[in-house]
Amino acid sequence: MNLALFDFDGTITTEDSYTKFILFCTPKPRRFIGGLLMSPAILLYQLGWLPACKMRTLISAVAFYRRDVQQVQALAQRYVTEVIPHILQPQIMSRIKWHQTQGHHVYVVSASIDPYLSIWCSDQGIKLICSELETNTKHFTGRYLYGDCGADKVSAITRKLILTGFDTVYAYGDTKEDLPMLALADIAYYRGEKQV
Repeated sequence: MNLALFDFDGTITTEDSYTKFILFCTPKPRRFIGGLLMSPAILLYQLGWLPACKMRTLISAVAFYRRDVQQVQALAQRYVTEVIPHILQPQIMSRIKWHQTQGHHVYVVSASIDPYLSIWCSDQGIKLICSELETNTKHFTGRYLYGDCGADKVSAITRKLILTGFDTVYAYGDTKEDLPMLALADIAYYRGEKQV
């Protein structure tokens, strides 16, 4: 029994799907006001003084606080249908299909969020570990259930999986956030290159 762990943004996709989704699903007035409120944090992020995991947490709070869950889910379905197919990397999709035909357990492990990733992964027959948005009955609270997954992918993985139960673990990633996940693997690929 083997396991394959795939980062999503920049590994399965050619670009950052999280930011594209925020822009796709956030109404213009909220984007404008949020941009003003977030400008100091954006500057700190651009200067390298605010880590990506903190930036995503702030952006998600601004984008989703008190948003209707059903409305966001409807937008997520549109996003998966209209946008995601155009940013997938064919060679990585082929690799995912290879793992599936071999009977391997395939997971996406992503700092991106569940409204759209859960739909895409379900469509592909892939399991998901990601940043999950908290809901309060019919609305999002703007918080994450377990924090930003990208900040500690290893903890997120080991909460769901017992790695010693697998004969071989494969992992695929493209950023520094992925390196601890790649270190868990028997066979790791960083930016398409097999690591030795």
